[in-house]
Formats: sequence, C-alpha cells, structure tokens
Amino acid sequence: SRVRDAQLAAKPVCEWCFKRGIITKATVCHHVDKASKESPATFYAGPFESLCAPCHDRDAQSEERMGYSTEIGADGWPVDERHPANSQRCAKS
Repeated sequence: SRVRDAQLAAKPVCEWCFKRGIITKATVCHHVDKASKESPATFYAGPFESLCAPCHDRDAQSEERMGYSTEIGADGWPVDERHPANSQRCAKS
C-alpha cells in the first residue's frame, strides 16, 4: 500500500533492531497502537513504526497478544512497566 511504502521509505531501518545497535532492513509497517487497526477510519492514519519481519512476527505479535513487552533492560529486568515481574518487583520495594 502507499502508506506502507511511505513509512518504509521514511524509515527504512527496523526501529527495534536499531535500539539494540543492529542495522536491519525494515519490511513491515507496524501499527504502534493496535486500536488503530479496528476502524477503517484509523487503519491508514497510524501511528506506525518500521520493523523487520523477525521483530514483527516474534516480538510485536507476542507483545500484542500478552499486553506487555518481554524486552529485558541492561539491569536484567523487563523494560515494560506492564510486565508481571515489574509489579512483583515494585511490591517488594
């Protein structure tokens, strides 16, 4: 689609790989907000991010299904505050 082509032309590198210091060609135009996929009026409005197929198929779909990211930070803890380990961690503090 034109939206996908425009997104990948504007940001041709996978945004999630780039955050980890890896340069990977993006091939997927991912809806950042899954609610934007629910309505034809918002489907093509975004917001979007450019991802490679492995990040989209593995990480983004998993996050969408579970409701939180499983990304681990440099301190060894999940970076997403919605991750169950972080709620347990905050309760112990």
